[in-house]
Amino acid sequence: MLSRLVLVSGHTLKNSGSFGACLVQASRSFHQSSQSLAPVPPLPEKGGKVRHGIFPEELFTLLYPKTGVTGPYMLGTGLLLYMLSKEIYVINHETFAAASIGAVVIYGIKKFGPSVAAFADKINEDKVAKAQEVKDQAMASLTQGIEDEKKEQWRVEGRHMLFDAKRNNVAMLLETNYRERLHMVTNEVKKRLDYQVELQNLHRRMEQEHMVNWVEQSVIKSITPLQEKESIAKCIADLKVLAKATQARATV
Repeated sequence: MLSRLVLVSGHTLKNSGSFGACLVQASRSFHQSSQSLAPVPPLPEKGGKVRHGIFPEELFTLLYPKTGVTGPYMLGTGLLLYMLSKEIYVINHETFAAASIGAVVIYGIKKFGPSVAAFADKINEDKVAKAQEVKDQAMASLTQGIEDEKKEQWRVEGRHMLFDAKRNNVAMLLETNYRERLHMVTNEVKKRLDYQVELQNLHRRMEQEHMVNWVEQSVIKSITPLQEKESIAKCIADLKVLAKATQARATV
C-alpha cells in the first residue's frame, strides 16, 4: 500500500521538478519487475479526434475496412432501433427533457465553446509560460553556479602558481637586501682602507718634507760668508750677461 501511494505521488508530481523525479525514483525502488522500471509514457497535450462530440474517430477507422463508410452510422442506427423495438430503452418525458438539455448543451458548446477553449488555453499557456520561466531561471542559476564553480576551481589551480611567485619575490627581496648590505660593508671597508692608505701617504709626505727642510737647513748652515759673497757676485755677473744678450736680441 505504501509503495502504491508513493508511486501515485511520483506520477502526479513528475512534472513539478526534481522533487517529483526523486519521488518517482524512490517509488520504483519498491518494485523489482522490469515492467515497473519501464519509462512512463508522456501524457498527450490534446485529446483525440471525435465525431458528433462523443464518438471517437478510432471507432470509425476500425469499422471502415469491414463495413465501409456508412457502416458506423448503420451500426448506431440499428442499435438504436433494436433498443427501441425491444423496449430496452423506452421513450418518455425524461427523453424529451434529456433531448432539450442536450440541445441546449450542444448550442452552448457550439456558441461559447471556442471562447471558453481559448480562455482555458490562455490560462494553460500562462501556467506553462510561468513554469518555463521558473525552469529557465533555475537553469540559468545552475549554469551560473557551474561557471562560478569552474572559476573557483581555476583560481584554486592558479593559487599554487601565485604562491610560487610570492616565494620567488620574497627570495629576490632577501637576495637584494643581502647584496645591498654586502655592498655597504664593502664600501665601508674600502673607506677604512683608503683612510689607512691616505694616512700612510701623509706620513710619508711629511717625512719627505721634513727631510727636505732638514737638508736645506743643513746646506744653508754649511755655507760660509765668503762663499755666499762669491755666489752672489757670480749671480750678478750671470745676470749682466743675460741682460746684454737680451738687449742684443732686441736690437736685431
